[in-house]
Amino acid sequence: MILDGVQKPFNVGGLLRSAAAYRAETMWLVPPTPLPTEKSVAKSALGCERLLQWHETPDGVTAVRAAKDAGMSVVAIELTADATPMFELDLGPDVCLVLGHEERGVHRSTLGAVDHIAYLPQLGKVGSLNVAQAGTLALYETARQAMMGNP
Repeated sequence: MILDGVQKPFNVGGLLRSAAAYRAETMWLVPPTPLPTEKSVAKSALGCERLLQWHETPDGVTAVRAAKDAGMSVVAIELTADATPMFELDLGPDVCLVLGHEERGVHRSTLGAVDHIAYLPQLGKVGSLNVAQAGTLALYETARQAMMGNP
């Protein structure tokens, strides 16, 4: 996963827990994302920060390059006009999900570097989810496709 400016410590901690639950291996953290070593992040991560590698990177484009160099396809979870419903993408076994700032989303430069932009279709009256909730659902869809062997 790439956290591109996720700002709230409890969201970062929650995403670390979800990433560990769905067997993510690496997380790239783009400032101002707080690091797992910060007490408030570690408190909500409940020790899960020890279960995956994490790296601080200067910007989202650098993180996307690192994920691609590691052989991953990179999918940003973002509400844009050209985004594809996540369940329609064939995510494959090696995918890196990008999540952005709680209000502003993924940086535009980061979006320009990813392979795909996806969104999580919602049926209710609310147009967006908390970033930790959205990240958990995106991790679940990635795991579901891996278990099923297809999208």
